[in-house]
Amino acid sequence: MPATTELEAEDHSRDAAFNQAMHGKSATEKAGFLAMLSKDDAAQKAAVDEYFKHWDNKGADVETDKHREERRAEYATLTRHYYNLATDLYENGWAQSFHFCRFYKGEPFHQALARHEHYLANMMSLRDGMSVLDVGCGVGGPAREIAKFAGVNITGLNNNDYQIDRAIRYAKLDGLEDQLTFVKGDFMQMPFPDNSFDAVYAIEATVHAPILEGVYSQIFRVLKPGGVFGVYEWLMTDKYDNSNPKHREVRLGIEQGDGISNMVRVSEGIAAIKAAGFELEFHEDLAERKDPSPWYYPLAGDFKHMGSIWDFPTILRMTRFGRGVIHKLIGGLEMLGIAPVGTMKTADSLAVAADCLVAGGKEGLFTPMYLMIARKPKV
Repeated sequence: MPATTELEAEDHSRDAAFNQAMHGKSATEKAGFLAMLSKDDAAQKAAVDEYFKHWDNKGADVETDKHREERRAEYATLTRHYYNLATDLYENGWAQSFHFCRFYKGEPFHQALARHEHYLANMMSLRDGMSVLDVGCGVGGPAREIAKFAGVNITGLNNNDYQIDRAIRYAKLDGLEDQLTFVKGDFMQMPFPDNSFDAVYAIEATVHAPILEGVYSQIFRVLKPGGVFGVYEWLMTDKYDNSNPKHREVRLGIEQGDGISNMVRVSEGIAAIKAAGFELEFHEDLAERKDPSPWYYPLAGDFKHMGSIWDFPTILRMTRFGRGVIHKLIGGLEMLGIAPVGTMKTADSLAVAADCLVAGGKEGLFTPMYLMIARKPKV
């Protein structure tokens, strides 16, 4: 794979216009499900066509290096449209923190998500008043939690206008508008001066980069000398063998269902962060810890690991029964013209990704929580 890649030209006016056309005022809806039903049909179809052109009829059995290069070349558009389509489904089916986590015995789902965020903040030694960048901030769930936990001031960077609108709304609802700001931008070409932040973190977001060294180099640039970078990275483990058809099917299913142009192995992730100039102080695959419940249990719909009765709806949605009901519900809503066309295709793609994530976790081929703590040298 090349050490560099050509970057997509940014067009914020175009993106803002598309956001308004597709999402309208749905960013103000209280629930992801209601927001999902409030899209413009023509704009949604355009997003579906633009996203799935990279995946339709390009399965693991016929995938070529050219297909992967085409996805890398349009990394920003691919990711932006993925979240145009998937954000409401994430909020409705998972949480406002779009990431996985470890689980202790009896630990409720949302508590475990928050603890995962606290753990990263603690490992980075975040403290009151620090200026922190959240790379790929989603709708701001982790930023809100970390701001409250560590007392830091956070700038969230995101290339999806709709998610920024949602993040701003939630920050205001939590009374955190003085601690949180959200900026539109491509993390491969960040809109910040050199040496801007005391610390930078990314939670399962930099996997969307076409090349990890590129985004890590941008993070290195905007960090102040001596600043810390903490990341939970999505990586294929070094058990992954691209010549194995089943391994390829797992990797491609995760990439398609999660808007990823190019996922790499653990060894490549470690090499990338060092090549960007960082001193790697700590790294560990937290998925390998002997926890009583695996990180993927909610996706597997495994009730025996459920930590609270309040987690029942989340786990139920992930069972085969739950997915079948959702498939038929969304399909029916599309037929009636209540849900925009393409919603079911997106939901089905997420379901395939869930199966591949579970398979990747069970077989030790994939981790969503390879933790790296790195520092920019002081001189």
